[in-house]
Amino acid sequence: MKQFPTLLMKSLPLRCSIPPLSISKPKSNSKGGVAKVVLKKGKTQLFKDGNPMVYSGAVDRIIGRPPPKTGDIVVVADGTEKPIGWGMYNSVSMFCVRLMQLQDEATSDSLCALNMEKLLETRIDAAVELRKSLGLPSVDTNAYRLINSEGDRLSGLIIDVFGDVAVVASSAAWVEKYKPEIEACIRKIDYINHINWRPSVDILKEDGVNVSDLKEMHSNLTTCPERTKIMENGIAYTISLMGQKTGFYADQRENRQFISRISGGQKVLDICCYSGGFALNAVRGGALNVTGVDSSLPALELAKENVALNNMDPGRISFLKEDATEFMKGALLRDESWDIVIIDPPKLAPSKKVLHGASGMYRNLNSLAMQLTKRGGLLMTCSCSGAVTQSGIFLRILQGAASMAGRKITVLRQGGAACDHPIDPSYPEGAYLSNVLLRVS
Repeated sequence: MKQFPTLLMKSLPLRCSIPPLSISKPKSNSKGGVAKVVLKKGKTQLFKDGNPMVYSGAVDRIIGRPPPKTGDIVVVADGTEKPIGWGMYNSVSMFCVRLMQLQDEATSDSLCALNMEKLLETRIDAAVELRKSLGLPSVDTNAYRLINSEGDRLSGLIIDVFGDVAVVASSAAWVEKYKPEIEACIRKIDYINHINWRPSVDILKEDGVNVSDLKEMHSNLTTCPERTKIMENGIAYTISLMGQKTGFYADQRENRQFISRISGGQKVLDICCYSGGFALNAVRGGALNVTGVDSSLPALELAKENVALNNMDPGRISFLKEDATEFMKGALLRDESWDIVIIDPPKLAPSKKVLHGASGMYRNLNSLAMQLTKRGGLLMTCSCSGAVTQSGIFLRILQGAASMAGRKITVLRQGGAACDHPIDPSYPEGAYLSNVLLRVS
């Protein structure tokens, strides 16, 4: 069987001053073989247990001449230089290696061992089969997540499918280097006719990618339409492939469907409604009246298009362009209230560093939303900030918001991202979406 190479050479310094990565076709590390990243004593168990993100502080030394370059395949080893697994190296990122296979996997699956092209093919094929087992795509739903980064064991790669369009969100240098191989795997999927590549520029900068290279690489993406039509739970949407995130928030699919089930005969308010996902589900569920609020005019124009696309009564649903906080304050002055309030704000805590300040913003927003909820009514509130979800503080924030609002809350339901957004239990940091249904009294 194929074994990890052993390359015992003089130790190399962990970091050196290098220019930003220039994107080019993947090449082997050197004529000498594959370099070895040796971890510090006491830092190995986390990665043996499957966490794929080897941070630079866990690295003791690197063995190999010349030293590996960003995007090279490297072996990761414990302090005795016994291999743990292999992955993609990055010389400038806080994540020195993104592990792709552990040693036992590489031993049992020799075709993929140290072979990124084959591993990509195998993992993407497996992701397609997993979504098929979840009933995706279907007649009613053709918008879903095909690859969910660490959840599908391809850290830094996200692929969303919208009808016949695959949108690739790249957030790792290795993804940019393997762009041709990734696209080749996507093109094998029968119903995909277009690929829209959307690099996450700010994150890729931190990974050492030269932004000017990105512009050159993606300047010829003219064959993909700017807009497309999708179906989700039997509701049609026109979406902008240039819009927020990858163009549509497929992660809220199951939560939107739940709103449809509870909206019959209710007056519903959808704050931060974007292109109308929750609002349209409320109308489909029989809501008497739905109001959607968002600060983005292009998003609201799409929402109005989607009302017409589904032949919904425009007299039962309206959309307002306004800041969420200002709208809610004004509604309170007008003594307005709703049976069901939904609030799904943008990411307020992109990192733990800003968690304290973001907690205050979430508290203030939810306090206003609770005051707009009729006593005994329902509030569905969301946070897409991984720092909030992983810290477990969202319920405490909501409790504080209730105290501010002079209300009592009861938790009825806690949800997250839809089932096509798998999470690797070895990497709980992959959980980012919190969706909580409250009774407000």
